Amino acid sequence: MNYKMMGRFIGYILLVEAIFMIPALLIGLFYGEDRASMGFGISIFLVFVIAMFLMLLCRGSKKGFKAKEGLLCVSISWIAMSLLGCLPFYIAGEIPSYLDALFETVSGFTTTGASILSQVEPLSKSLLYWRSFTHWLGGMGVLVFVLAVGALGDSKNGFTMHLLRAESPGPQVGKLVPKMKKTAEILYLIYIVLTIANVIFLLLGKMPLFDALCTAFGTAGTGGFGIKNDSIAGYSPYIQNVCTIFMLLFGVNFSCYYMLLLRQFYSVFRDEELRFYLGVVICSIVMITFDLRGIYDTFEETVRHAAFQVSSIVTTTGFATTDFDQWPSFSKAILLCLMAIGASAGSTGGGFKCARVLIVMKSLRRSVRQAISPQKVQVVRINNHMIDEKVLLNTHAYLAAYVSILFLSFLIVSLDRHYSVITNFSAVLSCFNNIGPGLEAVGPTCHYGGYSALSKIVLIIDMLAGRLEIFPILILCSRSTWGISANRRLFRRKRHTKVEGNFDETDQPENS
Repeated sequence: MNYKMMGRFIGYILLVEAIFMIPALLIGLFYGEDRASMGFGISIFLVFVIAMFLMLLCRGSKKGFKAKEGLLCVSISWIAMSLLGCLPFYIAGEIPSYLDALFETVSGFTTTGASILSQVEPLSKSLLYWRSFTHWLGGMGVLVFVLAVGALGDSKNGFTMHLLRAESPGPQVGKLVPKMKKTAEILYLIYIVLTIANVIFLLLGKMPLFDALCTAFGTAGTGGFGIKNDSIAGYSPYIQNVCTIFMLLFGVNFSCYYMLLLRQFYSVFRDEELRFYLGVVICSIVMITFDLRGIYDTFEETVRHAAFQVSSIVTTTGFATTDFDQWPSFSKAILLCLMAIGASAGSTGGGFKCARVLIVMKSLRRSVRQAISPQKVQVVRINNHMIDEKVLLNTHAYLAAYVSILFLSFLIVSLDRHYSVITNFSAVLSCFNNIGPGLEAVGPTCHYGGYSALSKIVLIIDMLAGRLEIFPILILCSRSTWGISANRRLFRRKRHTKVEGNFDETDQPENS
């Protein structure tokens, strides 16, 4: 494996992280937050030193990644970012436990929004800013950002494609334009423009600038870290509606926006995933609104809360305007289903993804038709394009891994006996799909701080696996990735050969 190139790239990632901590440091200095400023100062220094060490150690590396190395580089980068990105919380003492600080930071970078804090308003403004900014940085992906700014140049060996495929959500990743660097630039340009538009609309609703920035970061990254204890509930209906619209916008595949820029309106209108995504949203809002009749004072308030929570859950943002844990069972069941479905592929949202749901449904229909007419050739098509069999196999493998990890994590977390089955299952489902709030003891008005260290570690792994689409984490944990299985087989073969040789030598005198 190209370890030097991997180390060099991870060094660039950490350097970017150190640079993005500087605005938080300046905010801390501006507001006179001494402990928080010290925490950011020490953290920036440590991250910068480690980044420079890696870059100097791995200088002169040969460019070029295989698919396995790209997946490894992505998973190690996200783990390293999280391990170091949580230092400001821990050094400042505002989250005294390192594991809790790590949980909060991983939740931020993976755009989950699950918090161990019972109260967020006592946090320093600089830490609130960094906490929300991790959503924005993790939403599109920091590796995509590095590719966009061209920190490593435009390699001809294809490593950029491996990195983008490893970090971008969805069953398949393609280029918007021939060069991957240009594709990354287009994605981040769309991301930045939508974020700025979100901030402007929030400011028009008389939201303070600091609040607007933090809320826009959480909305753009579909993360859901609020800076108020009641999330978005305390803001005006106008601001809640703005958040609803922009959450839905960031849950759309960004390639649709690129097609709109090219004026390919018909292609966007005919996009099956977009229509499925919007259909799920509209149907869910209608059903929940009907189920909530009589609970709120007016029909407008009922529709507003229903639309907000549906948008928040299906895009895996996690903001809340009301305690939906108090809703009727039917409405909560719909929200649980939305947790699993998630947003569109190629968006900043998490979950299983609408594209995969479509592929699984159409694969099921093909299997039924093949059972009826075995002699007839059946293909799976989306947007009139035939889906490659390799993509179908990968989707089915992803589904198998998804279900396996979900239930294994649920069993381990259920060792915490003081939580109910609903709480534990919704906690795992929420973290694995990068949503944030669950039901009952981890609902929108509660937190994850009461879980044991083991459960928090499992949920941290779930958040990383969900954001990175499972396979990078599985490959990182695989023994064959590091050659352990091959080396063990080689060792056993040599040992077996040696034993056989010794046996022959000891037998020869007796036979003679």
